[in-house]
Amino acid sequence: MKILIITQYFWPENFRINDLALALSEKGHDISILTGIPNYPEGSFFKGYGIFSKRKDNYKGIKIYRSILVSRGKSKGIRLIINYLSFAFFASMSILFMINKKFDVVFVYEPSPITVGLPAIVIKKIKKIPICFWVQDLWPESVISAGNIKSKFIIKIILLLVKYIYNNCDKILVQSKGFIQSLVDKGVYGTKLVYYPNWAENIFQAKVSKDDALLKILPKGFIILFAGNIGEAQDFSSILTAAEKIKEHKDIHWVILGNGRKKEWVEEQVQIRGLEKTFHLPGEYPVETMPFFYSKADVLLVSLKNEPIFSLTIPGKVQSYMASGKPILAMLNGEGARIIKEADAGLTCNSGDADGLAANVVKMNKMKKSTLNTFGKNSKKYYQDNFNREHLIDRIEQILQALGGEKG
Repeated sequence: MKILIITQYFWPENFRINDLALALSEKGHDISILTGIPNYPEGSFFKGYGIFSKRKDNYKGIKIYRSILVSRGKSKGIRLIINYLSFAFFASMSILFMINKKFDVVFVYEPSPITVGLPAIVIKKIKKIPICFWVQDLWPESVISAGNIKSKFIIKIILLLVKYIYNNCDKILVQSKGFIQSLVDKGVYGTKLVYYPNWAENIFQAKVSKDDALLKILPKGFIILFAGNIGEAQDFSSILTAAEKIKEHKDIHWVILGNGRKKEWVEEQVQIRGLEKTFHLPGEYPVETMPFFYSKADVLLVSLKNEPIFSLTIPGKVQSYMASGKPILAMLNGEGARIIKEADAGLTCNSGDADGLAANVVKMNKMKKSTLNTFGKNSKKYYQDNFNREHLIDRIEQILQALGGEKG
């Protein structure tokens, strides 16, 4: 099949769509990517990329077409809105230069913003190509929460946009069962709506090699590792409060790998709260190094703020953590917490519960190694039973083939 994937984010930005595109390409499908100039999460264009450079690119044989956009900057307010709208506009214009190219189906990856669906609708209208839309972030709920939007008029406009995009899609996939009711309320019914969760890249299950250079980065003691975006949604305020409550436990170390808009604030708070000896921010490392870091951690931390929208979401790192076969320490509500409890993969407390998080850290630190290992084994088994990569890749291939009119 000839598949056009439209996504505002793609390699060298680190998103799961990279792995899906590669997997479909390896199965023999002709994959083209329409994406933006890479700038996430730093907010500025990656070195070597720009409006006049590397607009056509290649990722392991996959053709990439990069649309103009305004970079995210500090990911706040008007600048972020312009970033979203500029990609939607210029990517829609880019479609006009791809008219002569043949595609059987358009696949849209939507971790936010939902406006990524607009260029797909343009090509659908022109070439009568079906759209498969994968919802990673629930709109308008997430943008209302993140932007603290109160205006009923603005909310109504966003809701009309969301419904318009959903109505023009032929198949809508959701990464969490918690999303289903929201889409049903917006008129998405029946076989058009499919639960299709995330998975972890194969590297998270591969054998880990020794790496002395990376090992030097890690402190000695009981390691709680967080890997990913250091942002508002991850509720570092509560994480820091929990760390402060138990900072007399000098053998317990919080290691935060990643970057994001809240990193500078977290670094300042570490100094203010006197956590320099137990709370560490080594920086951002390539995804390829994560399995090593995971293997050296005692528990892996996942958290989201106490917001209704986040209770419906399965954080993407949950699958990566589970695939690694490690115990999970969670400060989550809703769907993410349900999965970890159902798997018996570790300990959870409610979002925003710094006291509960601190208590669970102390509890896990006192556990026997065999108990932690059992959590890890349970975690990996649940992953294999529910988020198996090969099964999910086969399933999306079947969905796309059915949409594109090709028999598998």
